[in-house]
Amino acid sequence: MGIFDKFKHQAKGSKGKDMSDAAERKVNEKTGNKHESHVDDAQQRVEGQLGMDRDGPERP
Repeated sequence: MGIFDKFKHQAKGSKGKDMSDAAERKVNEKTGNKHESHVDDAQQRVEGQLGMDRDGPERP
C-alpha cells in the first residue's frame, strides 16, 4: 500500500492531515526548505484530490 492509499483511507480523520503535515515537514527538512512553496502547493493539491481540503468541508 502506497502513501497515497494510506491518505485515502485516513483522509476523513485528522490522522490523514497529520500524516500530510509530517510528510511536508520531512520533505522540507531534507531539502533545506529550498522548495518550500512547491512542497506546500503539492500538499494542497494532493489533499484536495483526496477530499482533505483544509479550507472547505470534507467530501463524503
